Amino acid sequence: MLDSRTADVLKQAVGAAQAGEIERARAIAEGALATGGDGVALNAFLGMLLARSGDLAGAARHLATAHRGRPSDATIACNLIAVLIDTGELAQAFDVATRDLARADSTLRVARYRGFISQSLERFPDAVEAYEQVVTGAPDDFESWNNLGNARSATGDLEGSVVALERAMALNSLAPPTRLNLAVAWRSVGRDEEAEALLKRTVEEFPGDARALHELYVQYKKEGRQDEAMAAIEGAVALDPDNANLQLKFGVECGLLHRTAEAEQAFRKAIAADPSLTDAYLGLTVQYEHSNREEEFAPLIAMAEAHGLDDGALAFMRAFELRRAKRFDEALASLDLVPADMEAERATHLRGQLLDRLGRVDEAFEAFSATTRLHMTSPTQPLERAAALREKLRGELDLLTPEWTASWPDAREGAGRSDPVFLLGFPRSGTTLLDTILMGHPGTTVLEEQPPLNNVDKHIGGMTNIPELDAAAVDDARHLYFDEVAKVAPAPFDPARMLIDKSPLFLSKAVLIQRLFPEARFILALRHPCDVLLSCFMSNFRLNDAMSNFLRLEDAAEFYDLTFQHWERARSLFALNVHTIVYERLVEDVETEVRPLFDFLGLEWHADALDHRTTAKARGLITTASYAQVVEPIYKRAAGRWEGYRRHLEPILPVLRPWAEKFGYDM
Repeated sequence: MLDSRTADVLKQAVGAAQAGEIERARAIAEGALATGGDGVALNAFLGMLLARSGDLAGAARHLATAHRGRPSDATIACNLIAVLIDTGELAQAFDVATRDLARADSTLRVARYRGFISQSLERFPDAVEAYEQVVTGAPDDFESWNNLGNARSATGDLEGSVVALERAMALNSLAPPTRLNLAVAWRSVGRDEEAEALLKRTVEEFPGDARALHELYVQYKKEGRQDEAMAAIEGAVALDPDNANLQLKFGVECGLLHRTAEAEQAFRKAIAADPSLTDAYLGLTVQYEHSNREEEFAPLIAMAEAHGLDDGALAFMRAFELRRAKRFDEALASLDLVPADMEAERATHLRGQLLDRLGRVDEAFEAFSATTRLHMTSPTQPLERAAALREKLRGELDLLTPEWTASWPDAREGAGRSDPVFLLGFPRSGTTLLDTILMGHPGTTVLEEQPPLNNVDKHIGGMTNIPELDAAAVDDARHLYFDEVAKVAPAPFDPARMLIDKSPLFLSKAVLIQRLFPEARFILALRHPCDVLLSCFMSNFRLNDAMSNFLRLEDAAEFYDLTFQHWERARSLFALNVHTIVYERLVEDVETEVRPLFDFLGLEWHADALDHRTTAKARGLITTASYAQVVEPIYKRAAGRWEGYRRHLEPILPVLRPWAEKFGYDM
């Protein structure tokens, strides 16, 4: 109960405040406080007055004094908590919002504050306790049910999180944040289909909200549904183009799809929105590395320094610059400064490359092994996908018999475009160097690992359906192939030029190629099997089903064996028109090895084609693991490199030895 004098003073002060005379109100209250009025009441009033006038430090000081004088007063406590939250003093606010005070406050205001503060401080068990008190006393408070769901999830109580969020959704089905939280909770307990359906419904009902599209992107990425993930993140960016996080993820996805210009633009937009966004700078570094734009490193590093990026990120960027400058020891020293959790796969792989160039082969092999171990943890299950592809190849080998091919209906081709040339060979056999040389000829159009043939393969239902292709179906498949080529061929596209379709693993598509293009010519790139497998293991491939086979040497060797069995079986069944290019001879004397190839193709000799470095620079992004080597002068250091790693390759040599001997290599 206030004494009459303090009550009168407060009445005058409140009147002055209501009249807008804030300073007079403050003076009245401070005067009374100085002459011995009720300290709790006057400090509480001054705290509220100063808070409303923006003097949060003064407000906190007066309210803290009032709270100490009457710690059980929930109103004073809540006012103090609010000010402390506004000043960022969450730990102090938590000390005010005690468990006992929350339980004693029938209005539940303290409990709500305690829940919020606990969640902000990541004291999730305390948050759960506070929100459970709120929803017990106010069972229709959908926001507290929503917050309880999030807090339970953070403690690992996933099923409890779902229960709370479903209750929040039942109370208010039109709140997008609750929908998103529920979708995430459902996904966490394996209810992926329900999560996807809810997110899609949210996208339809809230078409201007990018968050549901972002959550769909996250789900599709987790499930390995790359095309749908890309569409979702593109949609999210279109709705919220100034969102640095969305631009960053869009840049990453464009990079994976080799959409270099869009990736660079997205990373730059992310930096413009948030100049301290480290991952955007790292993304640009990777883009410049893969497009052989080493001259861009220094300006990018300078910009990162100007925006205060941390030393670890700068060290990562400098390591790539130093590697390009062939300053390998310095690059390795720079890499030592990169935190272990920063771009772990790329940094570890770069470490292996540097150690290899320095001749420290055992350390290099361990670094490459560490890279593959990191890749194995991908939620897309690369080892399982790799095994499924090998099993598919084994099944196809069982089909490849003379009796099977004799069952095919006649499908003589009609008039139309000339059959393409197919450049194939196991990955890391020199196919990128070869396709770059062929690109340098004015009479060719070269596709570099583009999807037309694979799209046709999907269209017909795979190799097992080849016997079902009659003349009309073959003609339809041929037309589809050339239509797909027109979509991806480098501009300007002239259909009259010789089409060379390069993809190393077309080795296992030779039967399909023969069925669709019986006059096709093949360029087979060969390299010592041990060097090939070592190089595949040491490469940082994007983990599609095929490249996932290179995470373990034993899988790689089995994949090599099955792939070449497939190729050799096709050659035994059909009179394939093949010209072989041997990598070791190619790097020894390019012109001597390439001239017969031009004769085989019926191309006039064009000496400028041998200037592969100029061609490689002009083509921009190189989508294979050879992107850096192909802009260098031709070197011989990779030939026979496997001998230095022989100890590590011993377990797979029995698988590779027959192929090495067949191809004329010395083991």
